[in-house]
Amino acid sequence: MEAFANQVVDLLNGLLWGKILIWLLVGTGIYFTLRLGFIQLRHFGHTFTVLRGSRRSDASGISSFQALCTSLAARVGTGNIAGVAVAITLGGPGAIFWMWVIALVGMATGFAEATLAQLFKQRDDKGQFRGGPAYYMEKGLGQRWAGTMFSIFLIIAFGFAFNSVQSNTIAGAMVGAFELDMGSFTLGGNEVAVAALVVGVAVTVLTAVIIFGGLRSIARFSELAVPFMAVGYLVVAVGILLVNLGEVPGVLAMIVKSAFGFHEAAAGGIGAAILNGFKRGLFSNEAGMGSAPNAAAAATPYPPHPASQGYVQMAGVFIDTILICTASAAIILLAGPVEGTGVGLVQNALTSEVGGWGKYFLAVVVLFFAFTSIVANYFYAENCLVFIEHNHPAGLLIFRLIVLAMVMFGAIGSLPFVWNFADVAMGLMAITNLVAILLLSGLVVKLAKDYNAQRAAGKLPTFDARAYPEIRSKLTPGIWD
Repeated sequence: MEAFANQVVDLLNGLLWGKILIWLLVGTGIYFTLRLGFIQLRHFGHTFTVLRGSRRSDASGISSFQALCTSLAARVGTGNIAGVAVAITLGGPGAIFWMWVIALVGMATGFAEATLAQLFKQRDDKGQFRGGPAYYMEKGLGQRWAGTMFSIFLIIAFGFAFNSVQSNTIAGAMVGAFELDMGSFTLGGNEVAVAALVVGVAVTVLTAVIIFGGLRSIARFSELAVPFMAVGYLVVAVGILLVNLGEVPGVLAMIVKSAFGFHEAAAGGIGAAILNGFKRGLFSNEAGMGSAPNAAAAATPYPPHPASQGYVQMAGVFIDTILICTASAAIILLAGPVEGTGVGLVQNALTSEVGGWGKYFLAVVVLFFAFTSIVANYFYAENCLVFIEHNHPAGLLIFRLIVLAMVMFGAIGSLPFVWNFADVAMGLMAITNLVAILLLSGLVVKLAKDYNAQRAAGKLPTFDARAYPEIRSKLTPGIWD
């Protein structure tokens, strides 16, 4: 029975990610890039200048900066380390070029979904903003069933499965790097390392402290942890670049040549480079997946216009892939040929560049990357649970306990089936979201034009619902009045 289940899940994954979803994500990104007039390039500077007012908030919402950090907490995970290593191993150095391409294209998709999430947000029974794909499917398209399906897929993938995987990565990194050996015991026929159990308990307790604190607790944690972990990792990568400055032009040339088939790729030339670059890039930056809009909707935007949060989330896609994934690629490629796969490859490359302390540093980086992902993933799932059952206290408590149980299970369990099943759930979730934002694309374009027309006139862009009679009745009263 287990073997049959694995075969079915593998078949669905191959169909979704190999035949449908990867090209739907790319096509959607190109579509919004064209319809929005290459907004991610023309307004690249504004993508970051809009962050100047991003620390403003009110009683209803978190700040735009906190929303950015929360979305980055989910985006910036082990995929930024292990995912980059896998892309290079399977697709050669050219896969990095295509990761850059998909990030630039995905910035337009990220703008669209975050803008819609802001527009159709509402308040929960505590007066806090809630929103995201489920909400714009219900309000913008009038299809609550689609929002419910999306929410179920997200809860399975982000709330349960991916949190187990992140916990498993933390336990493996800490036990491996610090060579923790406390013996083992047998549980359910499987051997469990006591050190992994201890790490799992610690991660579960820390997760409980944060998620029981509610939305603002999650936002405050993300606001502190994300800049710290990202900047620390980038500083080390920049240091390696400076030490190896003479080799940088050669590495860049190798990336470009491999991307277009002029340099031998590890597994089959240009096709392998494109496929693995696209797939790993999309997994990492999540543009179009429908996850980040859940954080974007919770913000009090400044300027007070839905499109301003679209620009903020475009910055998130850029930071995740162009900066952090490139840092991992630089560490691997500048180190030259090293052994290992996944995190182990980056760990060996970093150790060869900076010495023995590199493996300990990377273990701490993985701890921060993976733990912040657990917290942000929980928030996304909670947001969707609230959509389904309207914040019932008992339901929320049971959900939190299940999440914590999955975090604990991840630290000591074997997860190949869980990971594959999560990929299926995320694939279905992304397809549902992409169809929704394509159907609402005309509204996205109108909001972008309105925002930039006010900017061009020297005004502070401010949303006026009266200019949108076709959707005004669909907006939650009191949100944009």
